[in-house]
Amino acid sequence: MIAILDYGSGNLRSAERAFATSGLDVVLTSDARTAIEADGLVVPGVGAFAACMQGLNSVDGGRIIRERIKAERPTLGICIGMQILFASGDEHAQARPHDGVGIWPGSVSALAAPILPHMGWNTVDTPKGSSLFAGVENESFYFVHSYAAKEASVNLKSWSTYGERFLSAIEDGYVSATQFHPEKSGQAGLALIKNWVRSL
Repeated sequence: MIAILDYGSGNLRSAERAFATSGLDVVLTSDARTAIEADGLVVPGVGAFAACMQGLNSVDGGRIIRERIKAERPTLGICIGMQILFASGDEHAQARPHDGVGIWPGSVSALAAPILPHMGWNTVDTPKGSSLFAGVENESFYFVHSYAAKEASVNLKSWSTYGERFLSAIEDGYVSATQFHPEKSGQAGLALIKNWVRSL
């Protein structure tokens, strides 16, 4: 069973439909036990970093994600759901960056691009050994964002360029994440979802 974490942010219904194409049961939930014990957990996210963290904290989302990592249960972050896995984000920050979940060190910052947001299809430079992108290495995916992570201390990193190079996906043991929206990325996105489901 796949649980999509409902914390008030994300394209929940479109994500639910996309992940249901995998053939597994999909539930939208804010219940900690359900989210921790599911075969796979999806952490979506739309909007601003701080607002998403506020919603995530309201359902104890950080603890849920850490418990899943400890139990070796796969988790997938999408868009802002990827960004909040970092230590901090400076979107709309004043004196100091907003705290993230802290699965990965580093901060999420604005893209150095002449026009924001980065909206539309873009290619992804994938690493050798990627299971997430197996069979879709040369495809384009759909992005909507103005902020991104620029570095991560993990082995399997995928990159895209919009004004500057940024991290478009991470595969780090039991935690994976995409800056783009696989649920909005047509057949390539559905194939990527099925690749992730095979890891469950």
